[in-house]
Amino acid sequence: MAYADEKIVEIVQLTLAITNVDIGYLTQIEQDKAVFATFNNLAQRNQQQVYATIEQLKETGLERSVPFAQRYNEQQQKLELPILPTTTIGSFPQSLEVRQARQLWRRGEWSEDRYNTFIEAEIDRWIAYQEELGLDVFVHGEFERTDMVEFFGEKLGGFVFTKNGWVQSYGSRCVKPPVIYGDVTFIEPMTVKETVYAQAQTDKPVKGMLTGPITIMNWSFVRQDIAREEVAYQLAYALRQEVEALEAAGIPIIQVDEPAVREGLPLKANEQQAYLDWSIRAFRMTTCTVQATTQIHTHMCYCDFHDMIASIESMDADVISIETSRSHGELIGSFEQNTYPQGIGLGVYDIHSPRVPAVAEMTSMIDRALQVLSPNIFWINPDCGLKTRKEAETIDALRNMVTATLEARAKLQVQV
Repeated sequence: MAYADEKIVEIVQLTLAITNVDIGYLTQIEQDKAVFATFNNLAQRNQQQVYATIEQLKETGLERSVPFAQRYNEQQQKLELPILPTTTIGSFPQSLEVRQARQLWRRGEWSEDRYNTFIEAEIDRWIAYQEELGLDVFVHGEFERTDMVEFFGEKLGGFVFTKNGWVQSYGSRCVKPPVIYGDVTFIEPMTVKETVYAQAQTDKPVKGMLTGPITIMNWSFVRQDIAREEVAYQLAYALRQEVEALEAAGIPIIQVDEPAVREGLPLKANEQQAYLDWSIRAFRMTTCTVQATTQIHTHMCYCDFHDMIASIESMDADVISIETSRSHGELIGSFEQNTYPQGIGLGVYDIHSPRVPAVAEMTSMIDRALQVLSPNIFWINPDCGLKTRKEAETIDALRNMVTATLEARAKLQVQV
């Protein structure tokens, strides 16, 4: 757990060791060894029950109870979704008021009850917006969350956080990656309260929203005394318990996002398939225990899709959404060469711009996708989460998206 100041001390100690200027360095080195031994022996780094359970899970097939074709029929009967269902990726705009409320709560100036009341009011507003817009599958908006990795790290065992360890994500956006120092453990449900509250406000299905094990790992500082693969399985086992808690609470759709899978791909080609194999196993460990009627979604950011299609299909998610609007035509070409049998949403507009795309632009995107994808498996959604967008532009863009979807449905009915 050494940072800048500690590293400078270590450099000085090593210099003294090499030059033999002062034998006092030996005492310091022995003290450091003792501290390191104490750290390695912490109970948090030696959760033997976690290791034993994961070894048992790895021996199972990590398969869903029935294949996708059967799940699809059962989910359609339960959810009663229209053709070309519409949804969003998960987050809605985090306004200045939302961020200020979180700061007041963290500083202790707001009570837990006052903060929860504020979050519920934000959920109420955006459930009402989604009803008015006519979306088919809702989200609660994630107003209680800071960063998609930090939020879960704060609620799982085995993580610590820096106060000012900011890392640039993109543009001027920065995140504070957690440090995985111990064995990852599930403590208590992390997302159930807000998701269940949102579901109680509407008859439409609300998605439970989780960050996947590989993304949490790739966007954290990871311990080095065990293999990254084992850290991924620990995260998967913890998140599996959250998935089961959401399902037990009656949530019909659960999205486990993996935007950073490709980021962790080894540079050496001969190591890439092994990484993909255990990444897929970690995802399936997270999701495989749900009932056939519970629909599993995932989301991925920009990637060269054509060379990963087999691996993505092996994840066995019921629906995958892919951030593609800036390379939509290029990605569609992948489906002209490869068949993808599960549900898929190709983002129909770019959320990284404040510009509200016209209905005609989205209609063109949808028409192009339907040339190679069956309307039975195609979902309509934005490219990514809407956390960084403003409220007015978000509502206008989603309204155009729904209008484009209705036009596409009308064309399909005419064709039939």
